[in-house]
Amino acid sequence: MPRSVDVSAEMVANVLQVYVDPGDPVSPGDTVVLLESMKMEIPVLVEVSGTVESVNVEGGDVVQEGDVLVSLSVDERGGRAS
Repeated sequence: MPRSVDVSAEMVANVLQVYVDPGDPVSPGDTVVLLESMKMEIPVLVEVSGTVESVNVEGGDVVQEGDVLVSLSVDERGGRAS
């Protein structure tokens, strides 16, 4: 049975680019969002295989620490990256 996994911002940042859309498959290590903070670009990577359920941000948004950027549907067989 699939479970939901949220990919959250780890800091206050600007969203530069979103690389996925709902329905897209993702694998461990895939970049889903590119953030910018203090003039540094920070790629947000997924740690599991799954399918994008929802994208909660768009380019130009400002996110706070803990904000959910992307939600994934993960099959219980989908593993974590080592």
